[in-house]
Amino acid sequence: MMNVLTESVQIIRDAEGCPAFAVIPFANYQALVKSKAKVEPGIPAAVVDLAMDNECSAARAWREHLELTQTEVAKRMGITQGSYAQLEGKKTIRKSSREKIAKALGIHEAQLDF
Repeated sequence: MMNVLTESVQIIRDAEGCPAFAVIPFANYQALVKSKAKVEPGIPAAVVDLAMDNECSAARAWREHLELTQTEVAKRMGITQGSYAQLEGKKTIRKSSREKIAKALGIHEAQLDF
């Protein structure tokens, strides 16, 4: 049995045959908008690859992916570069620190959990 939200979806494809648009009934659209569904932020493969290939923390992988220096991130957090380097090097980071790092990087804190 199909999901009510997906059974009457029309997929419009581009010239190469790849899905480009999904058309859904307006009532289904309104239900989606009103549901305030929680969307989990993703993690780009490039960030995961950086972390795995270099055996580094998620914070470091994100920082390098965003082409930021430790000094830049530390300044955004209001701490010294040395303090940030210690945080970035840890395997696990306290929730409060993770939130501050995420804010400084411009990402959601859940994106540091891998």
